[in-house]
Amino acid sequence: MKKLINGILEFQRKLKPSDRETFAKLALGQSPDALFIGCSDSRVAVNVFASTDPGDLFVVRNVGNLVPSCGSNGLSTADESAPAAIEFALNNLNVAHIIICGHSECGAMQALVNGRDSIKDKNLAAWLKHGEGGLKLLDKSNRLDSTLLKHNQLSQLNVLAQLENLKTYPLIQSRLTAKTLKLHGWWFELSTAAVFTYDEVQERFVKFDEAQGERTLAR
Repeated sequence: MKKLINGILEFQRKLKPSDRETFAKLALGQSPDALFIGCSDSRVAVNVFASTDPGDLFVVRNVGNLVPSCGSNGLSTADESAPAAIEFALNNLNVAHIIICGHSECGAMQALVNGRDSIKDKNLAAWLKHGEGGLKLLDKSNRLDSTLLKHNQLSQLNVLAQLENLKTYPLIQSRLTAKTLKLHGWWFELSTAAVFTYDEVQERFVKFDEAQGERTLAR
């Protein structure tokens, strides 16, 4: 807590007039480029690895970067937090991109690999059922880096499974059909601070470098 308080004080001391102008403009409204759905893990700081500024991203974070699928009634089959953010981002902020970002050494993925039955925390065990889509693919997929540990392989598959969950929402389906929305799967490697993107052409996660960045932007 001490570090947080000192950080607030340092932020106030270093705040420049141009920074105050930026926040004053943001107070009037926001127009982020994308909705970012990431894990709650404290080590996954998108503002650091993507060099974003205030107002650039509309962010949702939860354990395991999960998105409950949509039921036949058009409502989420579980927690409404992520779906509510999706609706707001699309209908009110008109974002054109949604990113789901997983990461290495994810505790949620490790728990899934070990089995949900072994989790003592009831709410956590119930929540992680939304990650079982990737778990079912773990030993069947050929899109994985075989050098990765099993929970890191699952973390990548989980990103793909959550993208599929997104597509169960009528709002997402209609935007994809109209080609006004693009979905992206990212994966952050903690030990090297490298960011990977799922390349649909190559059908695998590819490290973001200059060439991959240009290819992604071109698409």
